[in-house]
Amino acid sequence: MLIRTSADLGAIIRDTRKRLKLDQSSLAKRIGVSRQWVIEVERGHARAELGLVLRALGALGIHLDAGSKQSHGRGSEKSVVDINAIVSKAKKSRP
Repeated sequence: MLIRTSADLGAIIRDTRKRLKLDQSSLAKRIGVSRQWVIEVERGHARAELGLVLRALGALGIHLDAGSKQSHGRGSEKSVVDINAIVSKAKKSRP
């Protein structure tokens, strides 16, 4: 998934936490932060401390890939999902 905004990253953190059946308090304890911090990050708080965000990603087993859109040596490019296009399409289809 292509992450373009802090809200995108917050959604990934929330979805992964829920998939792992962790509540916000349990994740906060693993990271060493308050539950309120987890709530704010999941809501896309843009000023969250990078070190803590990376600690949250690590606690959830989320790995970052800093690769580019260029070929990775196997003759094919990685598939990129445009979350903004998906959200825009969903908004347009609402009554």
